[in-house]
Amino acid sequence: MKTILGIDPGLDRTGYGVIDVSTGKVRLLEAGVVRSSAKELAHRVREIYDGVQEVIEMFSPEVLAMEQLYSHYDHPRTAIIMGHARGCICLAAAQSDIAVVSYAATQIKKLLTGSGRATKDQMQRAIKLELGLEQYPDPPDVADALAIALCHFYHGRFGGNEPGDFPKGDFPGDSVLR
Repeated sequence: MKTILGIDPGLDRTGYGVIDVSTGKVRLLEAGVVRSSAKELAHRVREIYDGVQEVIEMFSPEVLAMEQLYSHYDHPRTAIIMGHARGCICLAAAQSDIAVVSYAATQIKKLLTGSGRATKDQMQRAIKLELGLEQYPDPPDVADALAIALCHFYHGRFGGNEPGDFPKGDFPGDSVLR
């Protein structure tokens, strides 16, 4: 089985989505959030690490795909805070010898919706349609994590930078919301 773990890092909620792509088609294995309720930063980071490590142990993904760190000029502190979450996620992956790849948020959104500025609602709708779900993935962090995993799969199929050994094939065409 070839699995991709998509992660949407956050200090309160870290969304995750695990997909199986061994047949060349996408099958959802599990998706959810790792919640951190601790007050101290060190304890929050530990809760995120433990939760991600548990998902890694359960599914043994070949790759972990994550959103690239983005820093807005008006909110540099947000990037610093997100760096803590990303760091413990990268550590969990490295300790299990899992490759980590990153994609820009605009790249992920454009691939799945046709717009690099898609809203949370548009991303939830795209993931619902793409995976044939009965309802929107909720909270939006789950949809984002699944979008990141799908982005990696489609990138690997169509000549991305670090596709791993995932199957090549035709673009899914009308199955992607545009």
